[in-house]
Amino acid sequence: MSYQEILTIEPDKRGGKPCIRYMRITVYDVLGWLAAGMSHAEILDDFPELTETDIRACLEFAADREHRVVISVGST
Repeated sequence: MSYQEILTIEPDKRGGKPCIRYMRITVYDVLGWLAAGMSHAEILDDFPELTETDIRACLEFAADREHRVVISVGST
């Protein structure tokens, strides 16, 4: 399953940030929890409405976004 099938963007919800399946939990929430050291099991325990697939979709989104970053060098 692709992250595009799981993540949703609604302009009037959470400032238009990508959310998981129309919930108010954003990709950035999940990435922040992972960065803070929470395990997948801890996240799923705290947020039973999430699935392992949701967490992986967030990681896939972040990897895809990082892959698309373009840095302009030497422009002034």
